Amino acid sequence: MRWEYYDDPGAPTPNSLVVATSAVVLDSQGRVLMQRRADSGNWALPGGAMELDESLVASVVREVKEESGYEIEVTGLVGTYTDPLHIIAYSDGEVRRQFNVCYTARVTGGKLAISDESIEIRFVDQAELDRLPMHQTQRLRLRHFFEKRREPYLG
Repeated sequence: MRWEYYDDPGAPTPNSLVVATSAVVLDSQGRVLMQRRADSGNWALPGGAMELDESLVASVVREVKEESGYEIEVTGLVGTYTDPLHIIAYSDGEVRRQFNVCYTARVTGGKLAISDESIEIRFVDQAELDRLPMHQTQRLRLRHFFEKRREPYLG
């Protein structure tokens, strides 16, 4: 299981710092690739922790492939998300302070495949995103993407 906290005085104290990546991947109709996480039931952009032997870009390419079956090409940067008020706790005792680098990307190959980390994965219309249960940090990344900022978010 996974629990996310934001600006919550009752949140557990972090015991790890994790570098993570995520991507806003669009299909030809402008829909966003989203996954419904198996550990929380919430919807999220595909992504995850960077491995010690890879770059940030290699991390997001690997994570999207593992979680969705799609091969991607990174096309830009949505932003950096380093808010210390965001804490993620796991049932194994890990409590993370995670920072995330969120990219834009396009599909270059592969085939939809649901991993054991997801209940569902699909492309979602922008209008439907507001109705999906997701943590506010995911909504923030999506909002920044749809604002079509000239510069990436640095936070």
